[in-house]
Amino acid sequence: MSTVLVTGGAGYVGSHAVKALAASGKDVVVYDDLSAGHAEAVDRLAGAFPSRKISLVRGDILDTPRVIEALKSSGASAVMHFAARLLVAESVRQPLQYYRANVGGALSVLEAMAAAGVRHFVFSSTCATFGEPMAVPIDETHPQRPINAYGETKLAVERALPHVERAFGIRSVALRYFNAAGADPDGLVGEDHQPEEHLIPNAIAAAQGGKPLTLFGDDYDTPDGTCIRDYIHVADLADAHIASLQRLEAGGASANFNLGTGTGMSVRQVVESVARVTGRPVPHTMGPRRPGDPARLVGANGRARQELSWTPKLGELDTIVQTAWRWHERMPRGYSS
Repeated sequence: MSTVLVTGGAGYVGSHAVKALAASGKDVVVYDDLSAGHAEAVDRLAGAFPSRKISLVRGDILDTPRVIEALKSSGASAVMHFAARLLVAESVRQPLQYYRANVGGALSVLEAMAAAGVRHFVFSSTCATFGEPMAVPIDETHPQRPINAYGETKLAVERALPHVERAFGIRSVALRYFNAAGADPDGLVGEDHQPEEHLIPNAIAAAQGGKPLTLFGDDYDTPDGTCIRDYIHVADLADAHIASLQRLEAGGASANFNLGTGTGMSVRQVVESVARVTGRPVPHTMGPRRPGDPARLVGANGRARQELSWTPKLGELDTIVQTAWRWHERMPRGYSS
């Protein structure tokens, strides 16, 4: 039995990882300032796993002494780090906030781990570290040349990890995932952002009678002119975090892995999938390109398959949309429903 501290564990991907940790037999301390996360998500998970201890510590990751105290008082043996700012367009407008939160925050958590003697770190990174791809699908050997502050800040943390390991013995796995999407198939947790910036929930909201969806750019060098992305189910991402922690607990070396399905879908194809799954039209308008958006991002997952024994189980786009649709149909106002 062991305890894992999950920063940002009340948020979208983090809450799904908390569920996966509890299902694997771990106790969990969620460390979250609730600026984007939801205490209700932690409550729902705690109720669903009464035999596990799932608790919430409200705090800022930049408050290093508070992180140290959370680690020591819980006896945590590992950290999964999700807490970060994550919007590409916002990072272009507000780079200093992204460096402060993403780089400063991660370094604060690592400093706390060194002080508390915690030596296993699973880091939520991103395909945005690669920038404009030279070839797709993107594997781990692809050059990392970010074109926005979000990708730059995540890459800065990745580059710090080997130095932290040499100095403090903290081994790590960095997971560069592509477009997280969908919701817990059991309906316990799901996506609830305010404001919502992601394509699938906004397309679902438009199908439910909300404001029309805006498609950002139809002049990319792609078959239908819209951006192509690799949509990976959030529950599959959570499974990869469990496999990464198990690797570290078994004494495995630090590593980084790309997490995608290997298949890209265009924005228009996503809209068509939402219409197909919901049985409703998706009203939409065309807008200009967003700054910092590459035309194609599709991820290879061969290394993760081989070294983590990880395979996406919910990789079909309609399956991803179906789980998201069930969540938003049941929880139309998110956790406040």
